[in-house]
Amino acid sequence: MTEHDENPQPHTPVGPVDASVNPRYAGIATFVRLPRIEDVPRADIAIVGIPFDTGVSYRPGARFGPSHVRESSRLLRPYNPAQDVSPFAEAQVVDAGDIPANPFDISAAVAEIEQAAVDLGSRVERIVTVGGDHTIALPLLRAVNQKHGPVAVLHFDAHLDTWDTYFGAPITHGTPFRRASEEGLIDLTASCHVGTRGPLYSKQDLDDDERLGFSIVSSVDIEERGIEAAIERVRRRVGDRPLYISIDIDVLDPAHAPGTGTPEAGGMTSRELLRMLRALSDLDIVGADVVEVSPAYDHAQLTGIAASHVVYELVTLMAARIGAARNGGEPG
Repeated sequence: MTEHDENPQPHTPVGPVDASVNPRYAGIATFVRLPRIEDVPRADIAIVGIPFDTGVSYRPGARFGPSHVRESSRLLRPYNPAQDVSPFAEAQVVDAGDIPANPFDISAAVAEIEQAAVDLGSRVERIVTVGGDHTIALPLLRAVNQKHGPVAVLHFDAHLDTWDTYFGAPITHGTPFRRASEEGLIDLTASCHVGTRGPLYSKQDLDDDERLGFSIVSSVDIEERGIEAAIERVRRRVGDRPLYISIDIDVLDPAHAPGTGTPEAGGMTSRELLRMLRALSDLDIVGADVVEVSPAYDHAQLTGIAASHVVYELVTLMAARIGAARNGGEPG
C-alpha cells in the first residue's frame, strides 16, 4: 500500500517460492526468491539493486553487489525467529530489479538514481536498496527527503563518509553524508555513525563530522562498553524521528565481510550488527540501503550471506511495522 491508496483492496501477500517444493538453487534469483514487482497487484516494500560503483576510491566491483546478494539470499526462510515475525506474510515484499545508472558520469548517475527512487517510492511504502557503492546514499536520501523531509540517519560504516572531495570530485562514496548534511536532507540533532574505526586524514575530520550533524559510536566504543550500551546510545540519539539506515558492509570486520572495497581491521561481528538492527523494531524506518559488497574479493559468499541477512532483518523491521499499523497495534 502506498500513501496515495485511500481504500486499498484486500490482498494476501505473495511470499517466496516454497523451498520444500522447488530447490533453492533453481529458478530466478530474486531476493529470497520473492515475486518481482510486476508479478503482484501492489507492493508495500521493494528491494531494489543499484549496480553502480563509479564513485569508489580504492577497489572496484560493487556494481556486481546486487546480483551477488540476491544469489546469497537463497537460503533465507520466511519466518524470522529472532524478531518473531513472518515478514512476507505481514507485508507484500517484492524484488523491483535494478536501477540502471550511467557508469561514466557520476552526476548523471546520481540524477537517474534519484528520479528512479522517487518513482519507485510513489508505488511502495518502503525501499531497501542493495548497492553498489556508497555514492548512492545521496540520491536515495534526496528521494526520501521529498517524501518525509529531513530524516535521522543511522550510518553503519568503518568510515565517516563526510569528507569533502576526492580529486576535486564532490560526489563520491566518501562524501555522501557531507553533501546530504549541506543540502538539509538529514536531522542534524539525531544522526549517528556506528562502527567507525581506522586511521583518518587528520583530527579535523572528526571536528567536521560533528559540525555536519553526526554523533559517533565507534568500534572501540562497542568493544569497551558492549553492544547493549551502543544500542542505548543510538536509540537515545535517534529518538522518535523518521529514520533512514545506511549500512556499508565494511562496518563488519574483514573476517566477516572480506568482499568489500575498503576493508578495515577491528570491525563488528555479523552477530553484533544483527543484534543492533533488531533493537530498532519500534522505530519508524522509512528507508535503508546496504552497500559496498564487492564479490570479486568475497570468499565462500561470506560477505554476500552477511549482507543478505542484513537486508532480511531490515525488511522484517519494516514489514512488522506495516503489519502492526494495519492491525491497529505496535511493532516490537
